[in-house]
Amino acid sequence: MSVLLETTLGDIVIDLFTEERPRTSLNFIKLCKLKMYNFCAVHNVQRNFIIQCGDIDDKGGSSIFRLVYGEQAKFFERETVPKLKHTNRLTVSMVNDGNGMHGSQFLITTTDCADTLDGVHTVFGTIAEGEDVIWQINESYCDEKGRPYQDIRINHTVILHDPFDDPGRLPIPSRSPSPPTHVLESDRLAVGEAINRLEGLTTEEVVEYIEEKELKANTQMLEIIGDLPDADMKPPENVLFVCKLNPVTTSDDMEIIFSRFGTIESCEVIRDWKTGDSLCYAFIEFSNVEDCESAYFKMDNVLIDERRIHVDFSQSVSKLYFSRNTKNQMKFNGKTEEDGERRGRGGRGRGGSGRGGGGRGERRGGRGRYDEKRQRDDILGGRRGDGSSDRRRDERGHEGRREERRPRYDDRRDDDDNRRDRDGGRNERTRNEDRRDRSRDDKRRYERKVERSDDRSREYRRREDRPRDQEERRDRHKDSDERREKTERDSKKEGRREKKQRRRSESSDNEQTSKSENLKSKIRELEGSIKSKKHKKEKKKHKKREVSVSD
Repeated sequence: MSVLLETTLGDIVIDLFTEERPRTSLNFIKLCKLKMYNFCAVHNVQRNFIIQCGDIDDKGGSSIFRLVYGEQAKFFERETVPKLKHTNRLTVSMVNDGNGMHGSQFLITTTDCADTLDGVHTVFGTIAEGEDVIWQINESYCDEKGRPYQDIRINHTVILHDPFDDPGRLPIPSRSPSPPTHVLESDRLAVGEAINRLEGLTTEEVVEYIEEKELKANTQMLEIIGDLPDADMKPPENVLFVCKLNPVTTSDDMEIIFSRFGTIESCEVIRDWKTGDSLCYAFIEFSNVEDCESAYFKMDNVLIDERRIHVDFSQSVSKLYFSRNTKNQMKFNGKTEEDGERRGRGGRGRGGSGRGGGGRGERRGGRGRYDEKRQRDDILGGRRGDGSSDRRRDERGHEGRREERRPRYDDRRDDDDNRRDRDGGRNERTRNEDRRDRSRDDKRRYERKVERSDDRSREYRRREDRPRDQEERRDRHKDSDERREKTERDSKKEGRREKKQRRRSESSDNEQTSKSENLKSKIRELEGSIKSKKHKKEKKKHKKREVSVSD
């Protein structure tokens, strides 16, 4: 009991379990007999798992009993006895509609480990021929819904053997139906259609396409190993990266200098989290991209605090990633941005830990004000909530603001000199020890980072090698089974050969023994005849002697 499916990629023969699944087999055979599967598309391909087909009306399908008993028999109940499981690849099952009923859709497994389908979908057959066609469909490229980009369809169905009678009056067609218009006007690629993305492109466009493809592959690799939070995430275009700064340059100074190009949303000189010392680079965020570009062209290699700075567009996405995670975490905890704003403005902020913080927050370790401003900008989308920033962004001239900040800068320098005088008793040995401890901590931190990256790369390689190892293990098992079968066949052949030789040797021994016995019997007969002749001669001699004596 088999059915032949002629697809656009080749022929497939399905053997049906008519004794174990009579009702499901009847439904499938009669649907094929009425040519209901003709021009039906393969609409779901999950590589190395299943291939799904059989949606005859593009609405979920229906059974053959709908044509016999009406709309109430659109689906029929699944058969559960005897229990047949998806333990082998190329198993054919009728798809469950979600309510324990079946229609016309069926699936073909392409893995040996499909136990999740047991008890849900009904096994009613297996693939007898056309395995190459199944694997070709399995390797096809699909969209996000699992539909192949190539138009793979069932062109025709042929019933090789039908053991069931037709239920009711079925409208048996006299010939195969013509393809419908939606099949002829399909937006999918036709079978055998050539695809050349580089056709008609110039050499520069081809090089650009290849570089873009390699860049996308590299970003996906960085996302997999954890170096990028998202492969599609791009750095903001309105943020500048400024480096080679003087350690005495502050965020306020940088904001005053760059504010002549436009409105600045945030300006921050990055400082060491432990000591509060400047790391000599900063990030400046403008309100629009045009102001950012003008600052980039005019401020590169400019002298600020006796240092020539370097300006470039920022490539960092940490702020976007932090902002997105903060908002998601607030939504998860049932909080809103207003709660985060109230928390950021009120109470006594702790600058050292970076939590909350109003205008009266304690400044610990020389970094509290910067962490408060960073977290407030991230939570509120880069908007500042304090009145001082609004006052700083008024339309005052650059020179007036510079002169206004100059006394604070001089006071800060005096405070630094006084602090150096107070710490004059601290000897050079202690400073060296502190530097050595910091360098040791940095080295350990770097080693831990390298170890984590190595672990990620090993895990990625392990995930990549897992399917290949499974294939190799399967091939080894298959080779071992073949070798075992070959050894068994060879041993059986050797046993039969030994039996034949033994029989031949036994027959030859019997012939030799029979010949030797025949010879012995002949020798005995000759000896007997010789003895009888001698006896007769002796009797004759004895008679002659008696006669001579009597005479």
